[in-house]
Amino acid sequence: MKLREIKEILEAQVLLGEEKLEEEVFTACGADLMSDVLASRDEKAVLLTGLTNVQVVRTAEVVGDIKCIIFVRGKSPGDDVLEQAKKAGLVVMKTKYPLYIACGLLYSNGLTCRSGEKNGALQ
Repeated sequence: MKLREIKEILEAQVLLGEEKLEEEVFTACGADLMSDVLASRDEKAVLLTGLTNVQVVRTAEVVGDIKCIIFVRGKSPGDDVLEQAKKAGLVVMKTKYPLYIACGLLYSNGLTCRSGEKNGALQ
């Protein structure tokens, strides 16, 4: 799924990386515990979270295959977060939807939750 499609589905506002909306992603990870994100096996992923601190960007950098961070519940990250995300080459968006709804919308539109999973069950 292209990031542009995700933007439309979530009625999201692009905060950073408008020029990268044609990039393709294959999975999504929704979490507020960055340790859960570090344990994920997602490939070319979108990270949805309610946390707006710089640790979110640092976690995305460590994971290495997160292409976009989407802040939920209409939360806006600070300038320090956006600056770090820009250096990391990430797309950053925000949506009015809560985490549960945002993940559900993406899943129901064909974005999987983790590589190797079908219908939410590990293979």
